[in-house]
Amino acid sequence: MIKAERILPIIEWLPSYTKTNALNDLVAAAIVTIMLVPQSLAYAMLAGLPPHIGLYASILPLVAYALFGTSRTLAVGPVAVVSLMTAAAIGRVAAQGTSAYLTAAATLALLSGLVSLAMAASRLGFLSNFLSHSVISSFITASGILIAASQLKYLLGVTAGGDTLPTIIFALTNNVGGTNFYTLFIGVTALALLFWVRKNLKPHLVHAGVAARTADLIAKTGPLAVIALSILSVDLLTLQLKGVKIVGNIPAGFPPFAIPVVDLKLWLDLLPAAILINLVGFVESISVAQTLAAKRRQRIGANQELFALGAANIAAAVSAGFPVTGGFARSVVNFDAGAETPLAGVFTAIGILAATLFLTPMFRLLPQAVLAATIIVAVLSLVDLKALWRTFGYSKADFTVMAATIVFVLSVGVEAGIVVGVVLSIIFYLWRTSTPHIAIVGQVPGTEHFRNAERHKVITYPEILSIRVDESLYFANARFLEDTIYDSVATRPELKHVVLMCPAVNLIDASALESIEAIAHRLQEAGVGFHLSEVKGPVMDALKRSDFFEHFKGQIFLSQFDAVRTLATGLRVECEPAIEESLSSHLSTRNDRENVT
Repeated sequence: MIKAERILPIIEWLPSYTKTNALNDLVAAAIVTIMLVPQSLAYAMLAGLPPHIGLYASILPLVAYALFGTSRTLAVGPVAVVSLMTAAAIGRVAAQGTSAYLTAAATLALLSGLVSLAMAASRLGFLSNFLSHSVISSFITASGILIAASQLKYLLGVTAGGDTLPTIIFALTNNVGGTNFYTLFIGVTALALLFWVRKNLKPHLVHAGVAARTADLIAKTGPLAVIALSILSVDLLTLQLKGVKIVGNIPAGFPPFAIPVVDLKLWLDLLPAAILINLVGFVESISVAQTLAAKRRQRIGANQELFALGAANIAAAVSAGFPVTGGFARSVVNFDAGAETPLAGVFTAIGILAATLFLTPMFRLLPQAVLAATIIVAVLSLVDLKALWRTFGYSKADFTVMAATIVFVLSVGVEAGIVVGVVLSIIFYLWRTSTPHIAIVGQVPGTEHFRNAERHKVITYPEILSIRVDESLYFANARFLEDTIYDSVATRPELKHVVLMCPAVNLIDASALESIEAIAHRLQEAGVGFHLSEVKGPVMDALKRSDFFEHFKGQIFLSQFDAVRTLATGLRVECEPAIEESLSSHLSTRNDRENVT
């Protein structure tokens, strides 16, 4: 029977909840709420939705995650990359600004949640491993560039569409003549202030004598001051009458709770995007959760996190929101502010609900250019082009994956970039493992160790070929192994035995097993014995389940040293003095050790 604590982790920590925990969670919630309100408005705009939808998506999902999540400090809500993917997905099925667009956004959140729940029930969290670090890193970098470029139209105060970098640049170039200089001034000023606050406010406060943690928390709330200043400027100078686009009236009140209508065609159209959004969101969320949990020696359950994110997205769907996930910046702020339990998220949700009910009129004069500046500052911190050059020097294959992902995200679209990155990663993996490193090895003098004969001065026998394969054996590399062994045998007329070392072999699939049987049979016909050494337990168990040992004539040795010792003795070969001394010395040492034991 599944324990209730596994489904509802809140049961585990809530009974020991104290007033001190509550105070710390309330302080953290206040800080995160101040940060999350403008971010929610901005990310809704990034998704092509009215700003208040971002507030809706930041209330119930936090409560749902608090019930089901295993991280004590993860803050769930709209994030930049998922918002961009949302805009790309629903923009293909509905026109922005229509009720159908809102419906598609909520439906996408529902589908993403259902996919996450299905993956959790099937324990398929491992599928996120197919999004390699190279793919995720380059995808986030490209998305950051694309998001920043898409916000330039708000800084210029022009109308310019485009879903890819070339189309965005083309549209901006064609419309740059219509730039509203009031908008440009307020946007660039906000951008400069936000960058300054992010990089310089904390050091200045510390230099002025403010405690480091307090200075950090004040710096985190700096963007709210920039937003307040911009609203005040618009109000005093009536900039909205001079062409500065503002957010406008934001509906106050509770989110409209409803289950998105079941439209089979819409579901099928959005399902591929929902799967990708779920995978990307899960990878980002679990990475943040595990990083923060490690600092407090806490444990994160991957499949339970899938379940919690699924519940959070369903909560977003029924409250007219759009897809959400655990955000890096807000989670770090939540952690640094002293949050101790997921109730900090519940308190944050209450704070955002209060803002939705009572404070939305204050944001009416907020310039869209300032929200765009908020997004640009947030996403540019994710851009890491230096990673390309670091990877280029280490692995050309990973560099190719990263470069291709970036190019396709920028030139074709976010989904295409992810797919290309994953496909290329798999292709390079298959290519690399289909031609594994195989080494002829010999004994290191004075030891029982065997190393590559091309890299070390080792002792070898002309009658015994010790060959090591450094990869699991499966259909893609089975023929390569056969060819390598046959070529090595053909150049050694004095050969009597071949020993295949398997310390790196974690798997032998059916195709590889047939190849090993074929090698053994062909070498036997040529009068050469074929043996295995250092076979791992799970691999040996698999071999025993087959009929391999019914016709295998060779031996299985515990170590390569045992194999060489046994086969050399059986051959009664004339050993070179160094070989004989090495063997006899280690036999004597081993016997003495065994006698003592």
